[in-house]
Amino acid sequence: MNDMNCDRRPDSYVPVRVQRIFDSCSDKDCLSDLPVTLEEGTVPPEINIVRSRAVSVESVCVNVEPIQFNRGFYSIDLTFTFTIEIQGYERACSNPVTFTGTAYASKNCILYGSESSVRTFVSGEGEESVTASSDLPTASVSVLEPVVLETRLSRSCPCIPEPSPTEQRQLLITLGLFSVVELSRPVTMLVKTREYTIPKKECCNDADSPCEVFDKLKFPEEEFSPAALLPDCGCDGLDEVIS
Repeated sequence: MNDMNCDRRPDSYVPVRVQRIFDSCSDKDCLSDLPVTLEEGTVPPEINIVRSRAVSVESVCVNVEPIQFNRGFYSIDLTFTFTIEIQGYERACSNPVTFTGTAYASKNCILYGSESSVRTFVSGEGEESVTASSDLPTASVSVLEPVVLETRLSRSCPCIPEPSPTEQRQLLITLGLFSVVELSRPVTMLVKTREYTIPKKECCNDADSPCEVFDKLKFPEEEFSPAALLPDCGCDGLDEVIS
């Protein structure tokens, strides 16, 4: 019998299966002049002004490949798909026309992911009960919503001095993107644990009226007092501002 299962002390160690992160990196990318493919096809000729209303990351395609000349390291190819909502104007202060489009951007990074030749078999997942070969580590990508830096119209052929009525214009967008990439593998680790205790907090439901709940809220003074931007000049400069 395993002595670990018989250990009833308040503090003990138990084995757990976790995804251990072997390597990670963070990036601050400026994705310049990404072509936007509109669902409507092309930008109408009467539209002269464009601005981005909303941009979101729809999906990220991740591909992991081992680097042959450097064992344990892997090349991670990322392809971002952005969903973009654009407002177009014929002239300033006119009623906008809304367009929806898609843009793509790719990047690559190299991270350490160790080596393994283990195949994992799991019960309850079909007759074969086998997962994909785990010799490759798992790459995960975390991103914030993009920051729109510029949205503009570009002529398909800048060599023409004057735009023609039949000329198709390209919608371009520049985005700022913050991302974190992690490379991990499943490992078994011993973790120190304590006996489970019943929570002391009671599950109660306050019967206060909506106004009584509102009265308990703190007045948001900071929302009515915008902070001024102080010069980044060290403590001496701060003393001069205060004085």
